[in-house]
Amino acid sequence: MKLFVSTDSSSLSIGAQAVIDSLSDAARRRNIPVDLVRTGSRGLFWLEPMIEYEHQGQRLAFGPVTPVEVPNILDALVTGNRQHPLNLGPVEELFKTQGQQRVNFRRCGEIAPTSWSDYLATGGSRGLLRALQIGPAAVIETVTRSGLRGRGGAGFPTGVKWRTTWHAAGATKYIVGNADEGDSGTFADRMLMEGDPLSLIEGMVIAGFAVGAEQGYIYLRSEYPHAQQTLQAAIDVAYTNALLGNNILASGQHFDLQIRIGAGAYICGEETALLESLEGKRGTVRYKPPLPAVHGVFGKPTVVNNVITLATVPAILAEGAEAYAAIGHDTSRGTLTVQLCGNIRHPGLYELPFGCTLGHVVESLGGGSASGRPIRAVQVGGPLGAYFPTTLFDTPLDYEAFAERSGMIGHGGIVVFDDTVDMAEQARLAMGFCALESCGKCTPCRIGAVRGVEVIERILTGCSSERERNLLLLRDLCQTMLDGSLCALGGLTPYPVLSALNHFPEDFARVAERPAS
Repeated sequence: MKLFVSTDSSSLSIGAQAVIDSLSDAARRRNIPVDLVRTGSRGLFWLEPMIEYEHQGQRLAFGPVTPVEVPNILDALVTGNRQHPLNLGPVEELFKTQGQQRVNFRRCGEIAPTSWSDYLATGGSRGLLRALQIGPAAVIETVTRSGLRGRGGAGFPTGVKWRTTWHAAGATKYIVGNADEGDSGTFADRMLMEGDPLSLIEGMVIAGFAVGAEQGYIYLRSEYPHAQQTLQAAIDVAYTNALLGNNILASGQHFDLQIRIGAGAYICGEETALLESLEGKRGTVRYKPPLPAVHGVFGKPTVVNNVITLATVPAILAEGAEAYAAIGHDTSRGTLTVQLCGNIRHPGLYELPFGCTLGHVVESLGGGSASGRPIRAVQVGGPLGAYFPTTLFDTPLDYEAFAERSGMIGHGGIVVFDDTVDMAEQARLAMGFCALESCGKCTPCRIGAVRGVEVIERILTGCSSERERNLLLLRDLCQTMLDGSLCALGGLTPYPVLSALNHFPEDFARVAERPAS
């Protein structure tokens, strides 16, 4: 009997190992041979841990499973009883009813993450073989026509970045995978690295072939030990099977790949601070220009792309630019990996075409708040993202649509809050986060965030007669940070603060009513 259980970090955190132990014990007691395949997560966290099985060419699942229920589930599988209360039916049907269209995560939960045979059986290496067939110029053109934009947050066209590095002077070039996933409420990079790491490796090899780079680095945050272990195992498998090394897939092409571990600094998610850290220096932001595409790591032309961006490339090459560009909305093409968490009934990862509304994700897919109370706000785009009230739930998930409403999609993280949230406190937390994580290179960020915390505290604890003056001062400070900061940390911290001020002004009015001294 072949069964599938996810053992990535998320699944382990909610009891997957205990389920596996119970399954092994129950199978031994019943003398039932079980072939257990440990997979990555499906992202259906409210239904996990799940036990999946194959039936008539489909993958069906039981969930959420506790160790106590495992013996009954095993008995149901042996007897063919499909009426078990935890039987969820075909997993693909769950995705279809949610409107998911899985491109990046099509293998996560389907295969053993480091199995070369599983990878090939599900279309692995097809993208690279196509790239080797059509040549570097055509690869860059295909990525450009697909409309792929950076999934790390900036949304910059991937093809333009690659073309710049391709044309940059110099015999030595590099590919860097940015896996320093530090935004609150985000876990897509980790899920992919733990569930389908070979797709990331293949994407980096394609990028190297396209721009003329023979060395790649994955810059991984130190807080992801499971991802590091799985990635290293996948790299070893890739070398063994000529996906990496001196003669890639018998093409004569060369590409090497190494993992570099970060030291826990949020600022190193910014590409130039990442490059400084990769070179062994303190992670501080570089002035631009020159751009990393021209003058990157070790002073050489460098492509820096997010994990999801790179992992999308093999599918684009395998299926064609037009197939990928046909998905999505306006200039936001393809799929967005929405990571839904916080006070939400159905947390998880949803891979959806760009264009569906924020309200649909939170209310229809997420099922409303976990507390049962009304939802008051959601923060989209990590700790630097704006807070959107329910009146903006008609906003489509689209880069430009969010920008028009002074927000950003970022890496796709959505954190939900019910009506007990104090938005003034959230604004103070945003400024405090910036003060803590600033690299200190520019004054607006280094000093502005500290002053921002102080001003918000005066608004909340000072006398009411001074409130309006401090509110104006806070807005002026935010504008200075927006206009003068060297990178997105200081430049975007005003987003959550200003959105809280604009949409939830009543929370800043709760001051101690006392006469001015």
